[in-house]
Amino acid sequence: MGGPEMAPQTPQRSSRPGQAVARLDSQRDAARAIWEAALAAGDVVPLVQRALDQHASQLVSRSGHRLHVFGCGKASGAMAAALEQALGDRIADDGLVVVKDGYTVRTERIELREAGHPVPDARGQAAAEAIVERARGAGAEDLVIFLVSGGGSALTPAPTPPITLAEKQETTRLLLGAGATINELNAVRKHLSRFKGGQLARAAAPATVVSLILSDVIGDPLDVIASGPTAPDPSTFADAVTVLERRGVADRVPRAVRTRLDAGARGEIAETPKPGDALFERVSNVVIGNNALVVDAAAANARRLGYRAEILTRALQGEARDVARELIARARTLPPRTCLIAGGETTVTVRGGGRGGRCQEFALAAALELTPDDRLVVLAAGTDGTDGPTDAAGAVVDATTVARGETAGRAARAALADNDAYTFLAGAGDLVVTGPTNTNLLDVYLCLRE
Repeated sequence: MGGPEMAPQTPQRSSRPGQAVARLDSQRDAARAIWEAALAAGDVVPLVQRALDQHASQLVSRSGHRLHVFGCGKASGAMAAALEQALGDRIADDGLVVVKDGYTVRTERIELREAGHPVPDARGQAAAEAIVERARGAGAEDLVIFLVSGGGSALTPAPTPPITLAEKQETTRLLLGAGATINELNAVRKHLSRFKGGQLARAAAPATVVSLILSDVIGDPLDVIASGPTAPDPSTFADAVTVLERRGVADRVPRAVRTRLDAGARGEIAETPKPGDALFERVSNVVIGNNALVVDAAAANARRLGYRAEILTRALQGEARDVARELIARARTLPPRTCLIAGGETTVTVRGGGRGGRCQEFALAAALELTPDDRLVVLAAGTDGTDGPTDAAGAVVDATTVARGETAGRAARAALADNDAYTFLAGAGDLVVTGPTNTNLLDVYLCLRE
């Protein structure tokens, strides 16, 4: 997992169990405080305002021309509200933004619609088609501001006929269940869509397009965030076919999906717009926030609380349960009063029938590694407030988690094998529940050593 090697420290067993539990409670409070500081750093209002200040000449000095606002993603509603606060009645009244269920905020001029996530639904399809049609109405002198955040890809399904929404939904389910990364998932979705992979920019041409983007993808690749509706697409039909084969679902996806991707790979269907296309000469994609913001804020608050902050990585990846074991092993080598911090996004290969998400699976796997000698507290949570198809952002665990959860009725290892971290951690009382946060800047992973 990287980072400097450090000499292992000999664990010190506490002779006072009550004192040990009290220390864990204090560490859990500290972990939550560090997490909340990280979450506050992702507030979209100052991020949008800063972007407007930096691009004022392009965004504001177009008096006499229409300013259209569209968007998609979990945080795009909050971004739309911030934009209205700044630009007011300069915004045309045809704006439309699609958000995940429960992520609606109050707006005056920009219409907000809710849709399904992570599996797309008919509401998202209708919203995507409406955005494309409204974008086509923009003229050469107009400006289109597109608000993008994580979740935007699932929220805007626009399947290319004859592929149906149900067939695209099934393809998404298969890839998610096989542990596909966001990059892999989007390579497939872009080549089944009339919206993604730069095609919204194509619909808005010849208008000027400025996309304000909250990145929920490691490295901020513009073509991957929400499947890059206004970004050049370097992936190909052949890449999409490779993803299906690599993840073992090539023979399980709907026939229409495989037929289209195979035809595209043979050159029988036009590709998505690529880098260097003249289409993008009037398109600007601006990343206004990413995971570095929340990781740095977590480190700053850890130091304020008296911890030595060590940032392990801002690009954490891998199978959640495997990465959890590696992080615990790493934390055991650190000096006391250290907070190990990582940002990124792990994955889960679903083999069971339980409920959970990558952060909850990470937390449960970490809890199974901990012994009473490990005076460690681990927190893993998604900045968007939802981890997988659950109402929890993640969880905070320690060496007492397994015993508490098993008292509630389920064996911890059986729960992990069944991908049922949510049920187990709910029984232990260790879930982190925030509700919709109206931001989305990947996940934060913390490990505090007393």
